[in-house]
Amino acid sequence: MKNKSANGRRGLLAGGNWIIDLVKMIDVYPQPEQLANVRSQTQGTGGAPYNVLIDLARTGVPFPLFAAGFVGHDPLGEHILATCRQHKIDVQHLRPTTKAPTSCTDVMTEEGHGRRTFFHARGANALWCGDDLDFEKHDARIFHLGYLLLLDALDEPDARFGTKAARLLARAQAAGVKTSADVVSEDSDRFARIVSPSLKYVDYCILNEIEAGKTTGFKIRQAGGHLDTVVLKHAAGALLQQGVGELVVIHFPEGAFARTHKGEDFWQSSLKLPPKYIAGTAGAGDAFCAGVLYGLHEGWDLQRCLLTGVCIAAASLADATCTAGVKSLSTSLALAKKFKLSAPLDKAD
Repeated sequence: MKNKSANGRRGLLAGGNWIIDLVKMIDVYPQPEQLANVRSQTQGTGGAPYNVLIDLARTGVPFPLFAAGFVGHDPLGEHILATCRQHKIDVQHLRPTTKAPTSCTDVMTEEGHGRRTFFHARGANALWCGDDLDFEKHDARIFHLGYLLLLDALDEPDARFGTKAARLLARAQAAGVKTSADVVSEDSDRFARIVSPSLKYVDYCILNEIEAGKTTGFKIRQAGGHLDTVVLKHAAGALLQQGVGELVVIHFPEGAFARTHKGEDFWQSSLKLPPKYIAGTAGAGDAFCAGVLYGLHEGWDLQRCLLTGVCIAAASLADATCTAGVKSLSTSLALAKKFKLSAPLDKAD
Protein backbone atom coordinates (compact mmCIF):
# COMPACT_ATOMS: atom_id res chain seq x y z
CA MET A 1 0.00 0.00 0.00
CA LYS A 2 1.34 3.42 -0.95
CA ASN A 3 1.97 5.68 2.02
CA LYS A 4 -0.08 8.84 2.29
CA SER A 5 1.88 12.06 2.66
CA ALA A 6 1.17 14.20 5.72
CA ASN A 7 -0.51 16.76 3.43
CA GLY A 8 -2.87 14.08 2.15
CA ARG A 9 -3.97 13.28 5.67
CA ARG A 10 -6.24 15.11 8.09
CA GLY A 11 -6.81 14.87 11.81
CA LEU A 12 -4.90 14.26 15.01
CA LEU A 13 -4.55 10.86 16.66
CA ALA A 14 -3.45 10.94 20.31
CA GLY A 15 -2.47 7.86 22.27
CA GLY A 16 -1.00 7.02 25.66
CA ASN A 17 -2.19 7.93 29.16
CA TRP A 18 -5.93 8.08 29.84
CA ILE A 19 -6.42 9.23 33.40
CA ILE A 20 -9.19 10.50 35.65
CA ASP A 21 -7.84 13.32 37.81
CA LEU A 22 -9.36 13.76 41.24
CA VAL A 23 -8.37 17.35 41.95
CA LYS A 24 -8.40 18.26 45.62
CA MET A 25 -7.96 21.89 46.64
CA ILE A 26 -6.03 21.91 49.93
CA ASP A 27 -5.05 24.73 52.26
CA VAL A 28 -1.43 23.62 52.57
CA TYR A 29 0.67 20.60 51.65
CA PRO A 30 1.33 18.87 55.00
CA GLN A 31 4.54 17.62 56.50
CA PRO A 32 4.64 13.86 57.29
CA GLU A 33 2.09 12.86 59.92
CA GLN A 34 0.44 16.30 59.76
CA LEU A 35 -3.04 17.26 58.53
CA ALA A 36 -4.20 19.36 55.58
CA ASN A 37 -7.76 20.46 54.86
CA VAL A 38 -9.46 19.56 51.58
CA ARG A 39 -11.51 22.64 50.69
CA SER A 40 -13.13 21.18 47.56
CA GLN A 41 -12.83 18.31 45.10
CA THR A 42 -13.52 18.07 41.38
CA GLN A 43 -13.08 15.35 38.79
CA GLY A 44 -11.41 16.06 35.48
CA THR A 45 -9.35 14.78 32.59
CA GLY A 46 -5.76 13.64 32.90
CA GLY A 47 -3.02 12.34 30.62
CA ALA A 48 -1.55 13.70 27.40
CA PRO A 49 -4.04 12.31 24.85
CA TYR A 50 -7.12 12.95 26.99
CA ASN A 51 -6.15 16.54 27.80
CA VAL A 52 -4.90 17.45 24.33
CA LEU A 53 -7.92 16.01 22.51
CA ILE A 54 -10.48 17.58 24.86
CA ASP A 55 -8.67 20.93 24.65
CA LEU A 56 -8.68 20.77 20.86
CA ALA A 57 -12.35 19.79 20.80
CA ARG A 58 -13.24 22.67 23.13
CA THR A 59 -11.39 25.16 20.92
CA GLY A 60 -13.47 24.02 17.94
CA VAL A 61 -10.82 22.55 15.63
CA PRO A 62 -11.93 22.02 12.02
CA PHE A 63 -10.29 18.58 11.74
CA PRO A 64 -11.14 15.13 13.16
CA LEU A 65 -9.80 13.88 16.49
CA PHE A 66 -8.95 10.25 17.27
CA ALA A 67 -8.20 8.54 20.60
CA ALA A 68 -6.00 5.49 21.23
CA GLY A 69 -5.18 3.58 24.38
CA PHE A 70 -6.69 1.48 27.16
CA VAL A 71 -9.21 2.24 29.88
CA GLY A 72 -10.53 -0.14 32.50
CA HIS A 73 -13.85 -1.90 32.12
CA ASP A 74 -15.25 0.19 34.97
CA PRO A 75 -17.24 3.40 35.66
CA LEU A 76 -14.18 5.65 35.24
CA GLY A 77 -13.41 4.07 31.88
CA GLU A 78 -17.03 4.47 30.81
CA HIS A 79 -16.83 8.13 31.83
CA ILE A 80 -13.76 8.69 29.66
CA LEU A 81 -15.40 7.06 26.64
CA ALA A 82 -18.61 9.03 27.17
CA THR A 83 -16.72 12.31 27.46
CA CYS A 84 -14.84 11.62 24.24
CA ARG A 85 -18.03 10.78 22.38
CA GLN A 86 -19.66 13.94 23.76
CA HIS A 87 -16.83 15.95 22.19
CA LYS A 88 -17.03 13.98 18.91
CA ILE A 89 -13.68 12.27 19.42
CA ASP A 90 -13.38 8.94 17.61
CA VAL A 91 -12.88 6.15 20.19
CA GLN A 92 -12.46 3.18 17.86
CA HIS A 93 -8.93 2.62 19.22
CA LEU A 94 -9.66 3.59 22.84
CA ARG A 95 -10.57 0.20 24.23
CA PRO A 96 -11.76 -1.11 27.62
CA THR A 97 -9.80 -3.93 29.22
CA THR A 98 -10.64 -6.23 32.11
CA LYS A 99 -6.96 -6.75 32.93
CA ALA A 100 -6.51 -3.49 34.88
CA PRO A 101 -8.62 -0.61 36.20
CA THR A 102 -8.77 2.83 34.64
CA SER A 103 -5.82 4.96 35.66
CA CYS A 104 -6.43 7.76 38.16
CA THR A 105 -4.47 10.48 39.90
CA ASP A 106 -5.07 12.36 43.13
CA VAL A 107 -3.97 15.91 42.36
CA MET A 108 -3.32 17.89 45.54
CA THR A 109 -3.54 21.57 44.56
CA GLU A 110 -2.56 24.17 47.11
CA GLU A 111 -4.79 27.21 47.34
CA GLY A 112 -3.27 30.57 46.51
CA HIS A 113 -0.53 29.60 44.07
CA GLY A 114 -1.81 26.37 42.49
CA ARG A 115 1.25 24.23 43.26
CA ARG A 116 0.42 20.56 42.64
CA THR A 117 1.48 17.18 44.02
CA PHE A 118 0.41 13.98 42.25
CA PHE A 119 -0.43 10.50 43.56
CA HIS A 120 -0.80 8.33 40.47
CA ALA A 121 -2.12 4.81 39.81
CA ARG A 122 -0.96 3.60 36.39
CA GLY A 123 -3.82 1.14 35.83
CA ALA A 124 -4.68 0.13 32.26
CA ASN A 125 -2.23 2.59 30.72
CA ALA A 126 0.64 0.34 31.77
CA LEU A 127 -0.57 -2.37 29.37
CA TRP A 128 -1.00 -0.35 26.15
CA CYS A 129 1.63 -0.69 23.44
CA GLY A 130 -0.27 0.48 20.34
CA ASP A 131 -0.08 -2.84 18.47
CA ASP A 132 -3.64 -2.38 17.24
CA LEU A 133 -2.84 0.84 15.37
CA ASP A 134 -2.49 0.44 11.61
CA PHE A 135 -1.07 3.80 10.51
CA GLU A 136 -1.20 2.76 6.85
CA LYS A 137 -5.00 2.64 7.04
CA HIS A 138 -5.46 5.61 9.38
CA ASP A 139 -6.12 9.09 7.98
CA ALA A 140 -4.54 11.12 10.81
CA ARG A 141 -1.95 13.73 9.83
CA ILE A 142 -0.32 13.85 13.29
CA PHE A 143 0.19 11.15 15.92
CA HIS A 144 0.78 12.55 19.42
CA LEU A 145 2.17 10.13 22.02
CA GLY A 146 2.41 10.85 25.74
CA TYR A 147 3.66 10.48 28.25
CA LEU A 148 6.97 8.73 27.74
CA LEU A 149 8.22 7.45 31.13
CA LEU A 150 4.63 6.75 32.23
CA LEU A 151 3.64 4.01 29.76
CA ASP A 152 5.18 0.82 31.10
CA ALA A 153 4.71 -1.41 28.05
CA LEU A 154 5.99 1.27 25.67
CA ASP A 155 8.91 2.16 27.94
CA GLU A 156 10.20 -1.41 27.72
CA PRO A 157 13.43 -2.09 25.77
CA ASP A 158 13.33 -3.01 22.10
CA ALA A 159 16.31 -4.70 20.49
CA ARG A 160 16.11 -2.72 17.24
CA PHE A 161 14.60 0.65 18.18
CA GLY A 162 15.71 1.06 21.78
CA THR A 163 12.20 1.13 23.27
CA LYS A 164 8.75 -0.05 22.26
CA ALA A 165 7.65 3.60 22.07
CA ALA A 166 10.38 4.31 19.52
CA ARG A 167 9.16 1.34 17.46
CA LEU A 168 5.57 2.67 17.56
CA LEU A 169 6.65 6.16 16.49
CA ALA A 170 8.82 4.69 13.73
CA ARG A 171 5.81 2.78 12.37
CA ALA A 172 3.81 6.00 12.28
CA GLN A 173 6.56 7.88 10.46
CA ALA A 174 7.01 5.07 7.94
CA ALA A 175 3.32 5.40 7.03
CA GLY A 176 3.68 9.13 6.38
CA VAL A 177 2.28 10.38 9.69
CA LYS A 178 3.92 13.31 11.46
CA THR A 179 4.84 12.33 15.01
CA SER A 180 4.79 14.30 18.24
CA ALA A 181 5.82 13.18 21.72
CA ASP A 182 5.61 14.48 25.25
CA VAL A 183 7.30 13.36 28.46
CA VAL A 184 6.17 13.24 32.07
CA SER A 185 8.11 15.28 34.63
CA GLU A 186 9.74 12.94 37.10
CA ASP A 187 12.80 13.08 39.32
CA SER A 188 14.80 10.18 37.93
CA ASP A 189 17.74 9.16 35.76
CA ARG A 190 15.56 7.27 33.23
CA PHE A 191 15.32 10.05 30.63
CA ALA A 192 18.41 9.17 28.57
CA ARG A 193 17.52 5.47 28.55
CA ILE A 194 13.79 5.76 27.78
CA VAL A 195 13.22 9.14 26.13
CA SER A 196 16.32 9.46 23.94
CA PRO A 197 15.67 6.38 21.71
CA SER A 198 12.34 7.86 20.59
CA LEU A 199 13.72 11.24 19.56
CA LYS A 200 14.94 10.13 16.14
CA TYR A 201 11.36 9.10 15.29
CA VAL A 202 9.75 12.33 16.53
CA ASP A 203 8.98 15.22 14.16
CA TYR A 204 7.68 17.61 16.83
CA CYS A 205 9.18 17.36 20.33
CA ILE A 206 7.12 19.46 22.76
CA LEU A 207 8.14 19.38 26.42
CA ASN A 208 8.79 21.64 29.39
CA GLU A 209 12.12 22.98 30.61
CA ILE A 210 12.44 20.35 33.36
CA GLU A 211 11.95 17.48 30.92
CA ALA A 212 14.25 19.08 28.33
CA GLY A 213 16.96 19.48 30.93
CA LYS A 214 16.60 15.92 32.22
CA THR A 215 16.74 14.49 28.69
CA THR A 216 19.80 16.46 27.59
CA GLY A 217 21.68 16.83 30.86
CA PHE A 218 21.51 20.65 30.83
CA LYS A 219 20.54 22.65 33.91
CA ILE A 220 18.06 25.14 32.47
CA ARG A 221 16.80 26.43 35.83
CA GLN A 222 19.65 27.99 37.75
CA ALA A 223 19.97 28.79 41.45
CA GLY A 224 17.03 30.78 42.73
CA GLY A 225 14.80 29.58 39.89
CA HIS A 226 16.35 31.77 37.18
CA LEU A 227 15.66 30.57 33.62
CA ASP A 228 18.96 30.44 31.74
CA THR A 229 17.93 31.19 28.16
CA VAL A 230 21.39 30.43 26.75
CA VAL A 231 21.35 26.96 28.29
CA LEU A 232 17.74 26.59 27.12
CA LYS A 233 18.83 27.08 23.52
CA HIS A 234 21.66 24.60 23.96
CA ALA A 235 19.16 22.03 25.24
CA ALA A 236 16.90 22.58 22.22
CA GLY A 237 19.88 22.15 19.93
CA ALA A 238 20.89 18.96 21.72
CA LEU A 239 17.41 17.48 21.25
CA LEU A 240 17.66 18.16 17.52
CA GLN A 241 21.12 16.57 17.46
CA GLN A 242 19.65 13.50 19.14
CA GLY A 243 17.36 13.05 16.16
CA VAL A 244 14.21 15.20 16.43
CA GLY A 245 13.20 15.70 12.82
CA GLU A 246 11.63 19.12 12.44
CA LEU A 247 10.97 21.08 15.58
CA VAL A 248 11.73 21.32 19.30
CA VAL A 249 9.42 23.42 21.47
CA ILE A 250 10.25 23.98 25.13
CA HIS A 251 7.60 25.63 27.29
CA PHE A 252 7.87 27.08 30.78
CA PRO A 253 5.83 29.47 32.98
CA GLU A 254 7.54 32.50 31.44
CA GLY A 255 6.66 31.46 27.88
CA ALA A 256 8.11 29.21 25.20
CA PHE A 257 11.08 28.73 22.90
CA ALA A 258 11.19 26.86 19.60
CA ARG A 259 14.05 25.85 17.34
CA THR A 260 13.59 24.30 13.91
CA HIS A 261 15.86 21.78 12.23
CA LYS A 262 17.01 24.70 10.03
CA GLY A 263 18.31 26.50 13.12
CA GLU A 264 15.56 29.14 13.27
CA ASP A 265 14.71 30.36 16.77
CA PHE A 266 11.36 31.67 18.01
CA TRP A 267 10.46 33.12 21.43
CA GLN A 268 7.03 33.67 22.92
CA SER A 269 6.25 35.30 26.27
CA SER A 270 3.37 34.02 28.38
CA LEU A 271 0.42 36.18 29.38
CA LYS A 272 0.64 38.44 32.41
CA LEU A 273 -2.11 36.89 34.52
CA PRO A 274 -3.23 38.23 37.91
CA PRO A 275 -2.67 35.70 40.74
CA LYS A 276 -6.39 35.45 41.50
CA TYR A 277 -7.04 34.30 37.91
CA ILE A 278 -5.07 31.06 38.41
CA ALA A 279 -7.22 28.31 39.91
CA GLY A 280 -4.69 25.55 39.22
CA THR A 281 -1.80 24.74 36.92
CA ALA A 282 -2.71 21.11 36.17
CA GLY A 283 -2.95 20.55 32.42
CA ALA A 284 -1.35 23.84 31.35
CA GLY A 285 1.46 22.05 29.53
CA ASP A 286 -0.96 19.86 27.59
CA ALA A 287 -3.07 22.93 26.78
CA PHE A 288 0.01 24.65 25.38
CA CYS A 289 0.82 21.50 23.40
CA ALA A 290 -2.73 21.41 22.02
CA GLY A 291 -2.40 24.97 20.75
CA VAL A 292 0.91 24.29 19.03
CA LEU A 293 -0.37 21.08 17.45
CA TYR A 294 -3.50 22.92 16.25
CA GLY A 295 -1.30 25.37 14.37
CA LEU A 296 1.12 22.75 13.05
CA HIS A 297 -1.77 20.72 11.67
CA GLU A 298 -3.18 23.78 9.94
CA GLY A 299 0.18 24.95 8.59
CA TRP A 300 0.36 28.22 10.52
CA ASP A 301 3.64 30.09 10.95
CA LEU A 302 5.48 29.04 14.08
CA GLN A 303 5.07 32.34 15.93
CA ARG A 304 1.30 32.03 15.59
CA CYS A 305 1.50 28.44 16.85
CA LEU A 306 3.38 29.52 19.97
CA LEU A 307 1.01 32.41 20.71
CA THR A 308 -1.95 30.05 20.36
CA GLY A 309 -0.23 27.67 22.75
CA VAL A 310 0.32 30.25 25.50
CA CYS A 311 -3.24 31.56 25.12
CA ILE A 312 -4.87 28.14 25.44
CA ALA A 313 -2.56 27.39 28.37
CA ALA A 314 -3.67 30.64 30.00
CA ALA A 315 -7.30 29.67 29.48
CA SER A 316 -6.71 26.32 31.17
CA LEU A 317 -5.34 28.02 34.29
CA ALA A 318 -8.78 29.50 35.07
CA ASP A 319 -10.02 26.11 36.31
CA ALA A 320 -8.50 23.63 38.78
CA THR A 321 -9.03 20.72 36.35
CA CYS A 322 -6.90 20.21 33.27
CA THR A 323 -9.38 21.15 30.53
CA ALA A 324 -12.56 22.78 31.88
CA GLY A 325 -11.08 26.27 31.60
CA VAL A 326 -10.49 25.98 27.84
CA LYS A 327 -13.12 27.66 25.67
CA SER A 328 -13.27 28.48 21.95
CA LEU A 329 -10.10 29.45 20.12
CA SER A 330 -11.26 33.05 19.73
CA THR A 331 -12.00 33.28 23.46
CA SER A 332 -8.54 31.99 24.32
CA LEU A 333 -6.81 34.33 21.87
CA ALA A 334 -8.76 37.28 23.31
CA LEU A 335 -6.91 36.72 26.60
CA ALA A 336 -3.77 38.13 24.96
CA LYS A 337 -5.52 41.47 24.53
CA LYS A 338 -7.12 41.39 27.96
CA PHE A 339 -3.99 40.58 29.97
CA LYS A 340 -1.14 41.47 27.59
CA LEU A 341 2.14 39.62 27.30
CA SER A 342 4.61 39.37 30.13
CA ALA A 343 8.09 40.87 29.84
CA PRO A 344 9.99 39.82 26.69
CA LEU A 345 12.26 36.83 27.15
CA ASP A 346 16.02 37.19 26.92
CA LYS A 347 16.94 36.59 23.25
CA ALA A 348 20.66 36.99 23.65
CA ASP A 349 22.87 34.44 21.92
